[in-house]
Amino acid sequence: MKNFIDKCSLDRKGAYILDEDWRWNLLEISDLFWIIIILILAFIPFFYAYKDKTGVSLAMVLSLLLVHFIQYFLSFSDNSVFSFEPIEIFGLIPAFMNEGIHFHRFVTAAWLHADWLHVLSNILVIALVGVPLEQKLGSKRWLIVYSMGFIGGNLAWIFTHPDSMNPAIGASGAAFGLLGAYMACWPEDKIEFPLLFLIRAWPVWLIAFIRVGVEIFQIYSVQAGTSGETNVAHMAHLGGFFLSYVSAKIIVKEKDILAYGNNNKNEQIEISRLNRQEMLSQLDNDPWTRHGIELAENVSRILNKLREEGDERETRRAWLEELAEQTVCPICNGEIVADERNNIYFLKCVKSDNHLNWP
Repeated sequence: MKNFIDKCSLDRKGAYILDEDWRWNLLEISDLFWIIIILILAFIPFFYAYKDKTGVSLAMVLSLLLVHFIQYFLSFSDNSVFSFEPIEIFGLIPAFMNEGIHFHRFVTAAWLHADWLHVLSNILVIALVGVPLEQKLGSKRWLIVYSMGFIGGNLAWIFTHPDSMNPAIGASGAAFGLLGAYMACWPEDKIEFPLLFLIRAWPVWLIAFIRVGVEIFQIYSVQAGTSGETNVAHMAHLGGFFLSYVSAKIIVKEKDILAYGNNNKNEQIEISRLNRQEMLSQLDNDPWTRHGIELAENVSRILNKLREEGDERETRRAWLEELAEQTVCPICNGEIVADERNNIYFLKCVKSDNHLNWP
């Protein structure tokens, strides 16, 4: 790919100006090939996570690793076919961000890393903090706070370095964002994390306090001139942490926070009571009766047991599994199975979730 920095010009204020068609004019067939490969590898883990109904946090870890493998491979090649630098087209360059054609960089920069230490340090945080957080938030809300992390990091870096031509890359803002979201909702939770030269279960508030404190100190050191030059975007880390912290406070409901732990025992008892009432009310209107299907005596007995004991997680699971063995889908008469999502058990039709997804 040709050097596009040379095609930049400066306006009176010293800002970089680019032709809106600059990027597509510079792309060659080999560039398009590698762009497609990178996008496919980044997407594949999420496709299988959706297909197999597994967590997106581990899919994110695999996605980041696959993309970095491509970066690593391309960094060793001098052949013209392989002379593609992903950072030039996908990295966040603040001086370019006043042009709409560069909007993709807000997202794509979070998939690129400088070296193996950079990517491994980020996926370590995403795995250790992200997996338990996803179990509480669910996949959709997890993706939201993760996205707020890298967006907050990118915005913080652009606002503090508006004329920089140095590309900002990495999922550090997103990793700090996960920590910020966890801190916002469950600060007393303990998670396994390498801290103070020890890997053990630390409370989230302590991990956040130390990690954010170190970032603030390093920013101060750079500003005060007491440290040398750095290529670490400390301000992006803080931007990711605080935007995800605020976002989590908005998207996570109070009852969800209480349901996964709170020091106030009276509040825990109340939320448990409300959850039991909600779970039992969902069992009253079964899909077979709703579709006018007369149930066999043994199926009716299982349903009654489910309604009586369905507020307890394990008994709910047991009765749903037995019900799945004794009856069929009310829409297609096909097989049904008991499944679990976000720690909640339910019945679904093997052929289509649209047929049965109850309760």
